[in-house]
Amino acid sequence: MNVSKNLVASIYCNAEDALNFSQSQWDLLVRQARAANMLARLCARFEDEQLLDKIPQQIKRHFTSAKIAAEALKRSIRWEVHCICKALVDTDIPIVLLKGAAYTVGDLPAGLGRQFEDVDILVPKEELDTVERKLMLHGWVTTHTDSYDQRYYRQWMHELPPMRHVQRQSSLDVHHNILPETARLHPNPKKLFAKAVLIDDNKPLYVLSKLDIVLHSAAHLFSDGELHNGFRDLTDLDLLLRDFGTDESFWRRLLNRAREMELSKPLFYALRYTNRLLGTPVPGETMAQCQALRPGGVGLRFMDFLFEHGLQPDHPTCRKPLNGLARWLLYVRSHFLRMPLYLLIPHLIRKAVKKDKH
Repeated sequence: MNVSKNLVASIYCNAEDALNFSQSQWDLLVRQARAANMLARLCARFEDEQLLDKIPQQIKRHFTSAKIAAEALKRSIRWEVHCICKALVDTDIPIVLLKGAAYTVGDLPAGLGRQFEDVDILVPKEELDTVERKLMLHGWVTTHTDSYDQRYYRQWMHELPPMRHVQRQSSLDVHHNILPETARLHPNPKKLFAKAVLIDDNKPLYVLSKLDIVLHSAAHLFSDGELHNGFRDLTDLDLLLRDFGTDESFWRRLLNRAREMELSKPLFYALRYTNRLLGTPVPGETMAQCQALRPGGVGLRFMDFLFEHGLQPDHPTCRKPLNGLARWLLYVRSHFLRMPLYLLIPHLIRKAVKKDKH
């Protein structure tokens, strides 16, 4: 059977192909999927297609163990969200869940077998001081005590310095926007709150609207330089688009919302690479309307090279000769998108010096 070395992508797209795997291919799939945080998601895919019981028993237990861990994580995340809401109970401050927490607690399609570590929330910028104070009273503390790191987050980024609970050791990122203050793109957070969807009648707990969930996922993946979970995040987008896209009006509204939120370019990349790498069905008319956002001929080929190499699972058998270069260039690109040069150069110098000291 002729399959690419990226078995995770092959089986994510065509689960039945795994039934023809040799023992060595099964072993490789498990190792790649574990490196990509995709074991539980592939287990869900096998279950959906009623294939799980056809998998060799010694291989099946790797997938079922990952499923059990993902279910335990889901319970843990729900408890963390409950504790966050309890800490802010007397404030009536809206709490918008983001990324993995939103997918999991909001029962969204991308919560399927989703494995992650941090809880991410979005709160109004003017309420940051109150939120931070209340969280600290309930056991969360900052993890970045260096004065420069504190200034970096508070002055330039879109979030407080990451927090950790002193007893449970759970991680929490408190955002006031979905992209940094200094970034080239400037989505308006007030518009995010205006369209957020309430998911609990007893507390001000929200998730972003369907359109904004996709746009945030796209902005995060295609503006960020940390791609060790890039393939998993690409499958998030695939699951979201397949589910939300069953509504024919979704695609038109998505394009309009992207223009309104200044996120058309990340959306173009999201639609292009989910379609190219995962076969995500995107209407031709939608892609045609996105063409105005594409880089020029050479530029687009260069971006294809970067993302088609950089979004591979982070496992040695998935690495092509230029994957490392592509990831490094995407890391550099993410910093250029995040900060202007007059801030970026001193920041990178400081990071390099600090790294050498350690």
